[in-house]
Formats: sequence, C-alpha cells, structure tokens
Amino acid sequence: MDSRKRTFLKAILWNFIGLAMMALVGFAMTGSAGLGGAMALTNAALGLASYVLYERVWAGIAWGRHDG
Repeated sequence: MDSRKRTFLKAILWNFIGLAMMALVGFAMTGSAGLGGAMALTNAALGLASYVLYERVWAGIAWGRHDG
C-alpha cells in the first residue's frame, strides 16, 4: 500500500501535468490567458481532491492484490 505522502505527491505531480494541459486548452478555446488559467486552476483543485480520495479508497480495497 502506498503511504499517504506518496499518494499526495503522485496527486500533485499528476495535477501539475493536468494544470498545464487545461491551461493550454482553456487558452485555445477562449483566447484569454486569464480565463484559461482560472479554468485550469479550478479543474486542478477539483482533480486533486478527487484523485486523493480515489487513491485512498482503492488503498483500502484488497481485491486484486498479491502479498509477496
């Protein structure tokens, strides 16, 4: 099982990648760096919270794991 620190770091790194992609998409769709950035930050905050919760739920599920 991953530690809470590892889960959190993975979530931060994944969301950084998502933040960059969403900022680019937001800018491309709106033509506004400010609006694209706001969309990206909102998406990143929601994504981070969702990912941490998702990982912690799966960390408690033993299905599919092999001890060894």
